[in-house]
Amino acid sequence: MSMPNRTNQQGVVLFISLILLLVLTILGVSTVQTTSLEVRMSRNHHDSTLAFQAAESALRDAEDAIEAVLTTAVFDDAGPLYAVAEMDEVERWRVANVWTGGNSAVAATNVDGVAEQPRYIIEHAASVIREENAYQLDDPYAAAGVDRIEMFRITARGIGGTPNARVVLQSGYGRILD
Repeated sequence: MSMPNRTNQQGVVLFISLILLLVLTILGVSTVQTTSLEVRMSRNHHDSTLAFQAAESALRDAEDAIEAVLTTAVFDDAGPLYAVAEMDEVERWRVANVWTGGNSAVAATNVDGVAEQPRYIIEHAASVIREENAYQLDDPYAAAGVDRIEMFRITARGIGGTPNARVVLQSGYGRILD
């Protein structure tokens, strides 16, 4: 048996080793990129969920505020209690400065971990006469009390852990004013 001559070797093992190292490096970089993308997605989801919960909290606080209202006369063009916008006007919640200062109310419930506490506005939308009792009234549109339901639109805005995550929720709420 003769020993192979070193001069006949052509470096195939080195070439294959470099190719395998390149493939492993590409797999490692791809795994790191995928993991960092998933972490960002998870943070964004958490942030938007936090903003949604903050907005829901503001909706509940606004419903409590409506329960304390005694008359619709307090609903005008000054916040946070508004008369509903006319058809040719911009809706109140779309106005640029409605979410600052006294134009909107800060929710009473303090939400931890948010960049800014949730806020809300309440709009008086309409007075509705209950149809099942209207025939008992002489003048159903002049009736007061139990046959008139006041309808409100609540708009709440929640901010997540960063100012980039914003959620706006709207809800209708009706109640009989005594």
